[in-house]
Amino acid sequence: MGNRHKFTGKKITEDLLTDNRYLLLVLMDAERAWSYAMQLKQEANTEPRKRFHLLSRLRKAVKHAEELERLCESNRVDAKTKLEAQAYTAYLSGMLRFEHQGWKAAIEAFNKCKTIYEKLASAFTEEQAVLYNQRVEEISPNIRYCAYNIGDQSAISELMQMRLRSGGTEGLLAEKLEALITQTRAKQAATMSEVEWRGRTVPVKIDKVRIFLLGLADNEAAIAQAESEETKERLFESMLSECRDAIQAVREELKPDQKQRDYTLEGESGKVSNLQYLHSYLTYIKLSTAVRRNENMAKGLQKALQQQPEDDSKRSPRPQDLIRLYDIILQNLVELLQLPGLEEDRAFQKEIGLKTLVFKAYRCFFIAQSYVLVKKWSEALVLYDRVLKYANEVNSDAGAFRNSLKDLPDVQELITQVRSEKCSLQAAAILDASDSHQTETSSQVKDNKPLVERFETFCLDPSLVTKQANLVHFPPGFQPIPCKPLFFDLALNHVAFPPLEDKLEQKTKSGLTGYIKGIFGFRS
Repeated sequence: MGNRHKFTGKKITEDLLTDNRYLLLVLMDAERAWSYAMQLKQEANTEPRKRFHLLSRLRKAVKHAEELERLCESNRVDAKTKLEAQAYTAYLSGMLRFEHQGWKAAIEAFNKCKTIYEKLASAFTEEQAVLYNQRVEEISPNIRYCAYNIGDQSAISELMQMRLRSGGTEGLLAEKLEALITQTRAKQAATMSEVEWRGRTVPVKIDKVRIFLLGLADNEAAIAQAESEETKERLFESMLSECRDAIQAVREELKPDQKQRDYTLEGESGKVSNLQYLHSYLTYIKLSTAVRRNENMAKGLQKALQQQPEDDSKRSPRPQDLIRLYDIILQNLVELLQLPGLEEDRAFQKEIGLKTLVFKAYRCFFIAQSYVLVKKWSEALVLYDRVLKYANEVNSDAGAFRNSLKDLPDVQELITQVRSEKCSLQAAAILDASDSHQTETSSQVKDNKPLVERFETFCLDPSLVTKQANLVHFPPGFQPIPCKPLFFDLALNHVAFPPLEDKLEQKTKSGLTGYIKGIFGFRS
């Protein structure tokens, strides 16, 4: 295409189709324009003017796709490639009409693309059919979204089911679908004025809370129908995020009104205000959802504990991981007992107390399992007895609360498992005691002591004839030795010397006479 100084573009024609790589040139032009449009789609969220550039790049992608389809009409191209080029052009055309909100033209293009891919999937092998069916699943939400905007009201439920099965939509449809669901719930929220919980009806005036409460049943149904653990976890996080936003909206309403910040109404001791009771209800939903999420994670870890890890490089789960989850669950249950407005609800307090016993039993069970791993038999046996105590309390006190406990882990199954574990533990403890006795008397067992420290004990140690023989501690350890003594002359202070007065020269008294005698040399 020219030389190093000047670019001279060459148009690809049918005459040049002697090599299939000429088609890839046109395909890469379309893909380049498409990928740039997707980048602009992300940037347009904060810079709206880039939407114009986005539409321009989409039009350029469609132009290159149409050129590719025209070239594929040549006799040198096989039928499969012709159909794939037509589906590719129809898909890009549909996305362009989708952005222009031309719903009828977009749905026609998407349907054409879907039909071609379905025909190709039925005509080839299963391995190739997987790719075509995957493209059909990606296009289906776009078709239902266009149908909803045209006037098909039943499409919204199908869109939500598609989002659930696929684990979340991507691309241009993701934000539009979330906005559509929020808009639909907002329309329904206009008719919602109150909510009833535990025998008390409170008005709901905050729009964000209305939207959340209307979508609560849909979210719970979606979690129940989720097929994979990743989808469940994503839905739990989404529900908790919406719940936190609703709680924050209620808190902002509580702040300005000092009277509603006081929990007790005048003349009605023990009864909280409607707004505070609504706050307690939303907090109950948040904590209950957190308990269910952690319980679901615990079930997944229990399954992983029972299975052998396929990849040794990955860290396998341990009972300590489950203990941490049950600690969080018990903390959430304690917070439930402290909700304002439910202090005198004895049924609620009893129900939460029973749930606490159930999760305490499972927590003790996995603590015992962790002790079994380190061969602390007596501690594990005591904890197994504690598990049976909690489980028997639940069975004896459940009574009318069995319906509320049916979603929790089965306590009777836990009792059966604990009894079998106790038998296994006792057998393991006896075998371990026997093995330790044999270890002391067997000549085949060696310890980590060097040879210099076990001359009195005979054992066969093959490592002594290798290059890594453990003979002595090297380098040797430090040993205390006596140092050179220091002498201090302290006795001198206590020595009594003999009198020396008789050895000293006596000085005689002398006056004027002695002075005169001294002058003239007379001395006595």
